[in-house]
Formats: sequence, structure tokens, C-alpha cells
Amino acid sequence: MKFGVLQFFSWPGRRGDLKQVYDRGLERARIMDQNGYDAVWIAEHHFSTYSVCPSIHMMGTYFAANTRNLRIGTGISLAAFYNPLRLAEEVALLDVLSGGRVNWGAGSGFDPTEFRAFGVNREERHPRFRENVDIVLAAWNSEKLTYHGKFHTFDDIEVLPKPLQNPIPVWMAASSPDAIRWSGEKGFSIMMDPHSSMEDIATKRQLYDSTLVEHGHDPAGRDIPVARLLAIAPTDELARRVAESGAEWTTGGYVKNSLSQRRRQGEKNPVERYVNEVILWGTPERVADLILEYEEEKQLNYLLCAPLSNLSFQLFNDEVLPRIC
Repeated sequence: MKFGVLQFFSWPGRRGDLKQVYDRGLERARIMDQNGYDAVWIAEHHFSTYSVCPSIHMMGTYFAANTRNLRIGTGISLAAFYNPLRLAEEVALLDVLSGGRVNWGAGSGFDPTEFRAFGVNREERHPRFRENVDIVLAAWNSEKLTYHGKFHTFDDIEVLPKPLQNPIPVWMAASSPDAIRWSGEKGFSIMMDPHSSMEDIATKRQLYDSTLVEHGHDPAGRDIPVARLLAIAPTDELARRVAESGAEWTTGGYVKNSLSQRRRQGEKNPVERYVNEVILWGTPERVADLILEYEEEKQLNYLLCAPLSNLSFQLFNDEVLPRIC
């Protein structure tokens, strides 16, 4: 199993200096660099203290300059918001500057505030995202790009630099059945979200694998990162408190709009659902046992950790990893 960290830059209550949030993220990346993690996946968000990182590529360059082994993942590039040529340039430049360490993850986004602020029609997010992905990949693989699509037209454009890796490893964020089917049809590897239960993740994985096979793609040998919110403490009681606090922050922050709609449709209390079904919490021993169980029963081959506290990361690194590696 591979391990990575989905790095948020949360600023709850605006407590403390925001730079301290970035400093803690960098320190975490340095620890990961020396302890065999595959990648730090940097989360892109805008206009919210849920995670103050509007530029993955700038942060990725910062992390790359301070590490040697750790891969730099975009978790995710919100591709619908970009001019696709600019996106292709920035990811390729990050790959060159990092010495060929980029993992490119892309997604469409969903937050209405971001779409309004960037002037992008939210109803067009899926076709716009998919076209932009096509253009980025074509720009990397063409000496000069000519592309005539629904949203963009380019003729004889040389996009430089080209990535150092050929090809850059690519993942699509896929949580809905439609996104999973599209990714499977195209043969893309996928990243799976931190807001679904492991039972739902397993069901989605079955849909993904069957779609790959149906369209002539081999599901074997793919790294499929599954993001899990982590709350680890010396006792289960303390860990549950961290999980509850993290669930309140998550459901009251970035995902609140979609959760409000689900609540109107009769979904159970969202905080309880996160604690009981979504967040991986407990003592280091309990969490290690659950991870091994997921590996055996749920096809988990890449755990993408999203620690809900600094202690959770420390205990995962110091006490959970030695039990499962």
C-alpha cells in the first residue's frame, strides 16, 4: 500500500497567523519526505478559511524546493476555472522545477461561490472541465497544438515547457457515478473522495472497474488514492472528540451547500454520519487495524490521509505506519 497526505491549509476561526498554517504544512512535507510517503497532494480552494491555498502550483514549487523524494500531487487542480493553456504551462513548469515529481489530479469543483466569483457557469462545469483536461494533455503531447472545441479554439500554439515526465501520471477526481463512468470510459485513473463511507467507496470502485473493462482498459496495477479524514489520539474517547470537531468544521465549511440540500432530502445528521461512517478515528492500534481491514476487504491500495489535527498526523507517522508497513 502507498501512503500520501491530502494537505489542507485550514484556518479555523482565523486563529493565529495564517503563515503558521503554511509553516506547519511545510514541516509535515519534510517529515513525509524522510518517511517513505508517496506524495503530498495539495488541495486547491478559494474564498474560504476551510483551506487557504488558491495556487497549488505555487505551493507545490515551495514544497518541491524543500524536499527531495516526495512527489507533488495536485489534489485537485480545479480545471474548469483555468485557461487550459495556462494550466498546462504551470503544471509542466512545476514538473520541471521539481525534477519530475508531479502527480496531476484534476477535478471540476462544485462550490457555487467559486463559480460565481470566477464567472464560470456552474451548469457547464463538467463539459468545460473535460474539454480543459483534453487540451492540457494534448498540449503536453503535441509539438504545436491545434484544438477546436466548444469553449476554446487554438491554432498552432507551442506550449512550453513540456513536462519532464513523459507522461505525467494523471488522476481524475471522481465521486459521482457520472464522473466515475466518464473516467473509466477514457481510461483515466481516479482519486476517491473523503466524504463517502468506505462501503460507498467500495461500490464506486466496482462501478469504475467494470467501466474500465467494458471500454477495453485494464484495471490491474492502478494506484487509486482514497482520501480519508483521520482523527487519532491516545484514547478512543479523545479521538472521537477530534472526529466530532473535524466533522463540525467540515460540514459547516466547504461542503455545507451540498449538505444543506441533502438535509432537505432527509439525510441523517451530517456530523453523526461523518463520525460514524466517514472519518477514520481511534487509537493508533485501532486505526492501523481498520486500514489493514480496508486493504484486505475494500481494495485499498493507496491511503490518502487528511489528518484532522497535528497530533493525528504525528501518531499516524510514528505509530500507525510502523504497524502497517
